[in-house]
Amino acid sequence: MEFILGESIPVFIGLTIILFGGASFMMGQALGETWRPAWQNVVYGLLLTVAERLADNFLFAARIIPLSFDDVGPMIGYVSHAVVLILIALTAHRLTQARKMVSQYPWLYARSGLFGWKEIS
Repeated sequence: MEFILGESIPVFIGLTIILFGGASFMMGQALGETWRPAWQNVVYGLLLTVAERLADNFLFAARIIPLSFDDVGPMIGYVSHAVVLILIALTAHRLTQARKMVSQYPWLYARSGLFGWKEIS
């Protein structure tokens, strides 16, 4: 399990999920508020993951990304952290767009669940 999450589970929860997950949630909200496409969450999520891995290196002396393909442990850690941060950002993006569609166009759309909206007949 530590092979995927990084150095330790408390560091993963504290740094990746709480600190950078919060930043990822705000990033998804900002992109949703400005009507940006969802794919931009992936690009910015990858950059945010680089910042998260650098913070992990600075604070806990973790390896960032290997320079050779002989040691793929840090690369798997980077990918797993990127997936978590991008999923958080995409969730926030969809929540924000669903809220904005209903609040900006109440005569056209009604809320349909947490992530969606439907046309009013």
